[in-house]
Amino acid sequence: MTPNDISRDALRAVFSLTGTQPGAVSARQAIMGGHGTITLVGASEQLLTRAWELASQCEKLWTRFSPDSDISRLNLAEGKPVVVDPLTFRLISAMRVGHEISLGAFDPTLLVDELTAGYGASVLDPTRITRLPASAVSPGNIAGIRLSDTSVTLPLGTVLDAGGIGKGLAADIVCEFALAEGAWGAMAEFGGDIVVAGNAPDGVAWRLGIENPFDTQTHAAIIRLSQGAIVTSSQRKRRFGQEGDETHHLIDPATHLSAQTTVQTVTVIAATGARAEALTKPGFLQDTTHYLKWLPSVGAAGMVIDDTGAERVSENWMRYQ
Repeated sequence: MTPNDISRDALRAVFSLTGTQPGAVSARQAIMGGHGTITLVGASEQLLTRAWELASQCEKLWTRFSPDSDISRLNLAEGKPVVVDPLTFRLISAMRVGHEISLGAFDPTLLVDELTAGYGASVLDPTRITRLPASAVSPGNIAGIRLSDTSVTLPLGTVLDAGGIGKGLAADIVCEFALAEGAWGAMAEFGGDIVVAGNAPDGVAWRLGIENPFDTQTHAAIIRLSQGAIVTSSQRKRRFGQEGDETHHLIDPATHLSAQTTVQTVTVIAATGARAEALTKPGFLQDTTHYLKWLPSVGAAGMVIDDTGAERVSENWMRYQ
């Protein structure tokens, strides 16, 4: 038992005797091409600041819009080993797992196709662009990635995009860090990827809204989650080209083009943000009935909203209402 555990247990005893709950601190900032929120229960403003510093470190390491990030250095290495941060080792491990559990629907090696679709520059700063070597191909060879004690080697031609799984994993990492440093509970939300851990502000569960894709000021649903992650992927964001001839960033590995589907958003509840992110991708590629029956078999629940606004959910979705 660590000193933080002892301190936390002592405080729990006090709050239990008085029938009260610890306070929460929260902050919202720009991050990862959008905005995010971190909320900590039973923690200080100083710990909140450190949590944001960790989130920013993840972004700096994993962005493809900066030439000195770990991801850019790997992509430009032309098959040579690159020494990377331990957080990047974890990202690549999460990519591999995500590719496996999604049956290949999630593929972080489709970056060339994303650039062809129009997503080559940062949406916040168009002067920041993605640079790739002439050898880059899509798809790459995710199974051929080699990890040593200190370095990562991508097969020649393979390039990576942290994308959504980077947001989900960063939220996982921030929540783990906050609890390890003494927070009672934590919620990290980066661009629609939400992870919760520990005690909620009300001592029961976190109430989390799922954005309505047709009216972003309202919610399609409200769920209650005591632990885990909820992630929403949307084809209505990151769109490029002229109306009637638009592309989007959700690439179909079979065609190398933007997925052709009536599905507008896919929301998944799973144990971690990284896992939930990977499991949203098959929802844009598979038959919806099949997909929603399959999700519980991999420990997840889901909601799919199509272009008519119809909402369909997996059989285990109601346990989170």
